[in-house]
Amino acid sequence: MSEKTMRVGISCGDLNGVGLEVVLKAFEDNRMHQDITPVLYCGVKAVSHHRKALKLDDMQIHGVKSVNDIIPRKFNVVDLWDEDVPIELGKPSGQQSKYAIQSLEAAAQDLGQGKIDMLVTAPIDKHSMQLAGFQFPGHTEFLSHLAGSDSPVLMILVGDGLRVALVTGHLPINQVAEAVTTERIIGKARLFNRSLQSDFGINQPRIAVLGLNPHAGDGGAIGSEDKERIAPAVRKLQEEGINAMGPYPADGFFGNGSYKHFDGVLAMYHDQGLAPFKALSFGHGVNYTAGLPIVRTSPDHGTGLGIAGRNEADPGSLRHAVWLGLDIIRNRERWKRMSANPLQPQKKEKGGE
Repeated sequence: MSEKTMRVGISCGDLNGVGLEVVLKAFEDNRMHQDITPVLYCGVKAVSHHRKALKLDDMQIHGVKSVNDIIPRKFNVVDLWDEDVPIELGKPSGQQSKYAIQSLEAAAQDLGQGKIDMLVTAPIDKHSMQLAGFQFPGHTEFLSHLAGSDSPVLMILVGDGLRVALVTGHLPINQVAEAVTTERIIGKARLFNRSLQSDFGINQPRIAVLGLNPHAGDGGAIGSEDKERIAPAVRKLQEEGINAMGPYPADGFFGNGSYKHFDGVLAMYHDQGLAPFKALSFGHGVNYTAGLPIVRTSPDHGTGLGIAGRNEADPGSLRHAVWLGLDIIRNRERWKRMSANPLQPQKKEKGGE
């Protein structure tokens, strides 16, 4: 295989959702194969079922038994199971999710062994996955566990020059306030800053830190967390030389376009960050897991059970997930060279994508 050809692993996600639909649509265009070799971890029969449903009969699928047999610049499927899988598009199924688990585990194993260069994860149904025996809230926690329990990770949503990271992830809202501690904010912000530098090529990133309560607490009138936890975290980060500012009230921050003046936005909880992000970038946004030694991205949408089988799913977000992963690999290589020889001239990067 050519050394210039990146091997992009893809886990199949929920077979009853739109995951395989967007994968097949994205790679139907042979131009997607020019510089990469896609490797889908699935069953050939299941992929053929979706290809037929999408009327993509001319699309070539190369079934292989292992990643060692893949064909460069072709659409490869590592055939993980031989049985006929009962696919019921649009229906959640714990039984079905066992195949999504097998796909993710096989892809993650090859990724950890360096047999593929990056991983794109198609959407899963988290409840169905847990019914099938999956012990993690989502992909992020699973990959963090594989990397080691002491490896902190950070979910970053990327799209249209906007990068949003989360202090707390898949956590019930009634547990968020307790989890938003000064120490946690500092740790996530440090990781965000490092990722913006090494993964996105931004030498001196500007990070906006959002408040937790309405109006960022309004000086303590609406909750004490912003004044007693978030503001001290921002001051500590500034003392360390990290260009962090805030806390900002989330509604006005996005409403008046202030986010455009920052390289990254650190939100306190899931929907605080993802609601405005998806409103601004839905259809081409990407979820990236920072802090891991490997590169993992995913489209910013879910399983799409409501439209599965209708041929309506947009593959744009999955394409962007592939492209972002490739950019991150290149940026990491550049960062390593710069770190090894810090006196060499550095190209000044702007905060955009």
